[in-house]
Amino acid sequence: MAWRMLRRKDFHTGLVNLAFRADHGAAKHFSSGAFGNLAGFFLSETPKGANNCTAYRHCTIRNFHAGLYMLAWSKKREEVAGLKAPKKEKRVRRENRTQPPVEAPYVAPKPKIVIKSSLKTVDIFDGMTLLDLSKRTGASIGALQDILADLGEKVESEFNAISVDLAELVAMELGVNIRRMHTGEGTVEPRPAVVTVMGHVDHGKTSLLDSLRQTSVAAKEAGGITQHIGAFVVEMPSGASITFLDTPGHAAFSAMRARGAAVTDIVVLVVAADDGVMPQTLEAMSHAKAANVPIVVAINKCDKSGADPERVRIQLGSEGLLLEDMGGDVQVVEISAVTKLGLDKLEEALFLQAEIMDLKARIDGPAQAFVVEARVDRGRGPLATAIVKTGTLVSGQHIVVGAEWGRIRSLRDTAGKITEFAKPATPVEIEGLRGLPMAGDDVVVVDSEERARMLSQGRKKKQEKDRLQKIDEDMTEEAEVGEETPERVEMPVIVKADVQGSVQAVTDALRSLNSPQVFVNIVHVGVGPISQHDIDLAQACRAYIVGFSIRPPPSAITLAATQANIKILLHNVIYHLLEEMGREIVEKAPGTAETQISGEAEILNIFERKGRTKSKGPDIKIAGCRITDGHFSKSGTMRLLRSGDVVFEGPCASLKREKQDAEMVDKGNDCGLVIQDCNDFQVGDIVQCLEQVIRKPKFISTQSGAVRIEC
Repeated sequence: MAWRMLRRKDFHTGLVNLAFRADHGAAKHFSSGAFGNLAGFFLSETPKGANNCTAYRHCTIRNFHAGLYMLAWSKKREEVAGLKAPKKEKRVRRENRTQPPVEAPYVAPKPKIVIKSSLKTVDIFDGMTLLDLSKRTGASIGALQDILADLGEKVESEFNAISVDLAELVAMELGVNIRRMHTGEGTVEPRPAVVTVMGHVDHGKTSLLDSLRQTSVAAKEAGGITQHIGAFVVEMPSGASITFLDTPGHAAFSAMRARGAAVTDIVVLVVAADDGVMPQTLEAMSHAKAANVPIVVAINKCDKSGADPERVRIQLGSEGLLLEDMGGDVQVVEISAVTKLGLDKLEEALFLQAEIMDLKARIDGPAQAFVVEARVDRGRGPLATAIVKTGTLVSGQHIVVGAEWGRIRSLRDTAGKITEFAKPATPVEIEGLRGLPMAGDDVVVVDSEERARMLSQGRKKKQEKDRLQKIDEDMTEEAEVGEETPERVEMPVIVKADVQGSVQAVTDALRSLNSPQVFVNIVHVGVGPISQHDIDLAQACRAYIVGFSIRPPPSAITLAATQANIKILLHNVIYHLLEEMGREIVEKAPGTAETQISGEAEILNIFERKGRTKSKGPDIKIAGCRITDGHFSKSGTMRLLRSGDVVFEGPCASLKREKQDAEMVDKGNDCGLVIQDCNDFQVGDIVQCLEQVIRKPKFISTQSGAVRIEC
């Protein structure tokens, strides 16, 4: 007989169920290792001479807890190679599952870069080392190397020089403001002077330039007013050349005049002899003094009958301008732009001032330029008018202008001719930018398109960060004083103009019309004509569309604006635009509720009406009055005065004129008056009628061109 079966009771192997057959060959069904040792154990325990295992019918193994790891069953109990018994762990009682999970406290990650002050401005220059940049920004050398590695540049030593473009990218990543310092190395040559003509509106600035360059710019300007900066080169009879900048004189264009003073060498302050010093004259003086630019005074319109140059000299001297006639160093020239009187003396004064200043500039290497105007041309795209300060601007170079970049496709001079390069003090029109820059932006020449794109993206990112930070600061300020300020409505406005400088000037002028009752919110600005996109945006936010010096929109766009009930305001003169916007702001303002005295009356007699039954009510005293001033209204509040003191104040219960109920009684008429809950009348008392009125703000425009909203 063979072993019939090896029964399994609580044999927890988790792998197989084993069965023994008739002979010892059943051991071959066991695998090597632990199972082989187990088979040897059973065979070794079989009695000698027991054929076919007849003595042992059954063999039962109980409570063999092997689990996943099999132990070797041998005399020495050696561990099987490759198998290891797990260590017994102490049983831990589980927590009650109804308890909430324990939340670990949040630990903020340590900042990788620590800057002492995020608002600092550092000077960067070409060839500076990592050590210099680290000292200026306050960041560690390792942090700067990590930023350069992310930009694809590997700088191993802290003494290795980097380009000014890389330094700007690193500074923008650190969140600090930068100021580019350009090297003065290279060939230095004399350069023409950049002269800005400034002064009050209609004092003859553009007419003076017309006489100098024998053109008629004033006739092309709407209303005879210069609406944007003009840059051009004037060839003098002596053969020398001067670069002139013409700036508008209206109060709304103060920012444009400030940019003109920032890029100029000499300021010609034009003052009309018959008008004298005006607000924009003083403003131009302040811009020139802030830019530390010398001034040459040109007293214009000396040919008129009412001209008084001496009065102008006294006014300028009283404003702190030291003229040569008074022992100062400011040259004064009497001219007439119409008759060309004194233009030769003005030319001599300008050349003398330029000679004293000894103007020179570097002509080698990359150029440094500033944008004085920008516009969009339908066929040529974004165009920027810039004046080169140092270096040479060459066609085909990759440039970054503000937050925009591009490759110079062409350069045009003031006559509109294409040129290959532009030297210092030369105004040129740059074509080839990917976007429209802002007037006043600097022009930076870079080595490659990749570097230009990286600089542009970095500057746009920083501009967006600064814009959001400014919004947060404004919201915080509004939240702090929100309870104290009265009701304020929003007036969304979309501004479109012909050039970028006009966009900025009109935007600044509209923002100056903000008042405690109306907030002028500039939701979008752009250069060019009004498009369907502007109509859709205005319809979404219920905005006004302001167009300045642009052509009227097509009939389809006008019809769409009419159907959407959108107002389009088109003007070519800044005066008219601000006046119409002022009227719209006054109309939109909610106004402030005020109590005012609408009328006054004297009590001449007192009448009493007895209450006969409860249905008729109690006794009532009626004051017989005569209106001495203004009018009385039944809806008003009545104030009873006796010897100048307020005795009672309450609503009007009844107002009658000749036994008939009346809503209003005018001056000179008699009336019967009943004041609710008041029976203390005496002959000779004064009664005042008080009314709540809504007072709208006022739009005030001064003769000097300044406008404001007065609440």
